[in-house]
Amino acid sequence: MKQFLVGFLVLQTILFALEMLTITQTYVILPWTSFLAWLSAGLLSLLDPHVAASGKVIASTLKPFAISIEPGCNGVEAMIILIAAITVFPATWGERLKGLAWGLIAIQGLNLVRIISLFYLGQWNETWFEWAHLYLWQALIMLDALVVFLIWVRYVSKKAQLKAVAA
Repeated sequence: MKQFLVGFLVLQTILFALEMLTITQTYVILPWTSFLAWLSAGLLSLLDPHVAASGKVIASTLKPFAISIEPGCNGVEAMIILIAAITVFPATWGERLKGLAWGLIAIQGLNLVRIISLFYLGQWNETWFEWAHLYLWQALIMLDALVVFLIWVRYVSKKAQLKAVAA
């Protein structure tokens, strides 16, 4: 357990430091954030044709309203925590890759729901938008990473038990 905690904290610190580098922000984080805005606007357009994305900004073309997806709102921090936890947990690389793939899908899928809901919430009520943005969705995204990790740990443990019984 101590080895896991130390490895988790060290890897998480390294990944967060790499995320803060200008080169990472320029070539990875900003393009990813712009892709999220484009994808969110595409999904929003299915229900409302008056939505457009430009860079990391999603705007209504009818109302004077727009949201900008900033660092901390793109799900990258939750992904870093999940990557650190799964990478240092004792498992095979195949199990880790499977956990990372499903985890990244779960985090970014929920993040799309977050962005879309905040776009609509912001047009309706600014107070509720701020509360949901700063408190509710931040907690839910981190909770999502924790739940994914716990489900993955259970999967890995059951698989190890089946191997032990079969041997």
